[in-house]
Amino acid sequence: MSHLKLQARGLKRSRRSAVAESAYPDANRLLKKASTYLPKLPAAWLACIPLAVVIVMGYSLAAQAQGADAPPTPEELKIILDNVWVFIATILVVFMNAGFAMLEAGFCRQKNAVNILTKNLIVFALATLAFWAIGYGLAFNEGNSFLGTGNFFLAGLDDTTPVSGTLAAPVFFLFQAAFAGTAATIVSGAVAERIRFLDFLIFSVILTAVVYPISAHWIWGGGMLSEIGFLGGTAFKDFAGSTVVHSVGGWAALVGAAFLGPRIGKYRSDGGAGALPGHNMSIATLGCLILWIGWFGFNPGSQLAADLQVPYIAVTTNLAAAAGGVAATLTSWMVSGKPDLSMVINGILAGLVAVTAGCAGFSYLSSVIVGLVAGVLVVFAVFFFDSIKIDDPVGATSVHLVNGIWGTLAVGLFDKGAGLLTGHGPTQLLAQIVGVITVAGWSVLTSVILWSVIRAIFGMRVSEEEEIVGLDISEHGMEAYSGFSKEEVGMGRAVSSR
Repeated sequence: MSHLKLQARGLKRSRRSAVAESAYPDANRLLKKASTYLPKLPAAWLACIPLAVVIVMGYSLAAQAQGADAPPTPEELKIILDNVWVFIATILVVFMNAGFAMLEAGFCRQKNAVNILTKNLIVFALATLAFWAIGYGLAFNEGNSFLGTGNFFLAGLDDTTPVSGTLAAPVFFLFQAAFAGTAATIVSGAVAERIRFLDFLIFSVILTAVVYPISAHWIWGGGMLSEIGFLGGTAFKDFAGSTVVHSVGGWAALVGAAFLGPRIGKYRSDGGAGALPGHNMSIATLGCLILWIGWFGFNPGSQLAADLQVPYIAVTTNLAAAAGGVAATLTSWMVSGKPDLSMVINGILAGLVAVTAGCAGFSYLSSVIVGLVAGVLVVFAVFFFDSIKIDDPVGATSVHLVNGIWGTLAVGLFDKGAGLLTGHGPTQLLAQIVGVITVAGWSVLTSVILWSVIRAIFGMRVSEEEEIVGLDISEHGMEAYSGFSKEEVGMGRAVSSR
């Protein structure tokens, strides 16, 4: 009986084997062929085989589950890729808030580090809500030539219908909200170490809800600078925001710093500038590098599509940053006798700001020239603002305002299709000048009004005692480096605590 059972079992196995071979002839041939090599493979390779089988089977089952579903068309695939790329670029731009926080905290004194970090963190949250509620509608609703008049709270927008090229409303909103937050963050550094926390928050909300969006509407939302009539319908060009973001933030920062006045001990009685060095150049350098990386979302992301222009824009952006850093290093070295790290940092950022307006239209050589000029300008701008006693602890006005203007004008000089120096006449340069003046007038006027009202109602600046103690204690009741010894200079005397 046992012999008959064994024969029956063998027959069943042969039948199953025959069925398997008929069902999967290719797979069985591959297995038989592979069996001659498997004993020769190392154990680690053999261990990978089951995993590979699972992956292949899973892929096959997924393909079968789709059944008759057609793959996406090239047009549908393009829409998907565009939205995914701009979403990734948005993440890079949002991450720039970490760069600003590190940079500003490092450039400021230890007793104000918590205040700087808190401002940079909360300002993006406020900017997101303000831009969602009001700003987006003012900037990108058709409205009229001055401002948009709808889509507040993103109402009336379908989440899947493209609102800009192939971009769906949620992606486009997130990208633009990140830009709005950047404009407010620029102000943070220039007014650091002496402004009341609440006053800064109020200004930031209004800036991102109203001031920035209206100027963005003029240029990016189909408003009055997108087609300048008396220049034959020439459009003001600002590809990624040298004016829209950086100059707007820079003008607001300059007015705020002027209203606040200098920090205690910044300027000597003879008119010279005193030294109030930053407490941590390591994190300032880290902040610069984070910003440099984030700019690869800021500029290439502004293409608003995943195409071959993206890597080109990345290269022009990087060239200008590198040139700006080198130029600022050499300039500060020649002027002060030493290569100043703070100038190296601001030179890199100046090159990035300057190339932002024309990164899609500059040649590689033009990008280097724009960056070199920016690196020189930022050094002398720092000296200039000190000479007129505008106290800017991080050099925000020198980086963002001065080089936002320079980069915008450079489009009229170097743009491959419209620049004066590339053989296309002065029309584009005139359009750039008109745009710079228009946005400057709007930004300065609104900033003067806002800062005046804030100062009249809230006082704007902390008391002398609070400034000497530091905003970390007076505004937040905590220290960034609790337990570490520190030494600060205020009111002409050194104060040491432990």
